[in-house]
Amino acid sequence: MKVERVSPNKVTFIALLNACSHGYMVKEGKSYFELMGSDYGINPEIEHYGCMVDLLSRSGLLKDAEEMILSMPMAPDVAIWGALLNACRIYKDMERRYRIGRIIKEIDPNHIGCNVLLGNIYSTSERWNEARMLREKNEINSDRKKIPGFSSIELNGIFHQFLVGDRSHPKSKEIYSFLDEMISKLKIAGYVPELGEVLLDFDDEEDKETALSVHSEKLAIAFGLMNTAPGTPICIVKNLRVCADCHHATKFISKVYDRVIIVRDRMRYHHFKNGVCSCKDYW
Repeated sequence: MKVERVSPNKVTFIALLNACSHGYMVKEGKSYFELMGSDYGINPEIEHYGCMVDLLSRSGLLKDAEEMILSMPMAPDVAIWGALLNACRIYKDMERRYRIGRIIKEIDPNHIGCNVLLGNIYSTSERWNEARMLREKNEINSDRKKIPGFSSIELNGIFHQFLVGDRSHPKSKEIYSFLDEMISKLKIAGYVPELGEVLLDFDDEEDKETALSVHSEKLAIAFGLMNTAPGTPICIVKNLRVCADCHHATKFISKVYDRVIIVRDRMRYHHFKNGVCSCKDYW
């Protein structure tokens, strides 16, 4: 645009800052944010601050992200605080995430997305009573229910959709048999389940591993491996952000089974090949 002498506008900078956020480009993002006012006379709006908070939060700069929120010339909304809250969960900042959670509850105590996120945070910290109370509250607000996570795969023009622990598919028996074999092979290759992703109260670690093994992505990938020729790429679509354990497991699957696996989650395309993901574990 600079070469063609086309002036950027506020939408241009939303796109730039969002790209920097997802590309782990902290220095560039800060530079573009400063250029808005200094070079182009554009006053940042709440969307631009939201992109910057997301950029800093994703990069683990939680203190900087919170300071930016507090310095905003307008009142931050639930989405901006939610971006920081999610980063607190990822980077395990216990003190900050409970504090941010209280702020969000004050702004909108019935916000379904943030309540789900906060409930998950309580679960990973084994604060099961608080997690259960939030889930029950979400169920009461039935008109604002969170859409359940699902993964789908297309084979021969037919879409096959899976929920967590789904046994509704006609070939469920074969899928679960293959899944057990697949998980065993992954463990031999060095895969260790991310037990911190288990959000239900299980006393036994084996039960936690079982809960992780039946996530919708793993079911869809197992079905794809069963029904395609060796070497055929597998494409999965998920409506939510892929969890850390499924991301970790899919890297192993791509290596163990020598497959290219493409997962389109809510945030981006993940291209798994030979044990490595295109996102470089930043998503």
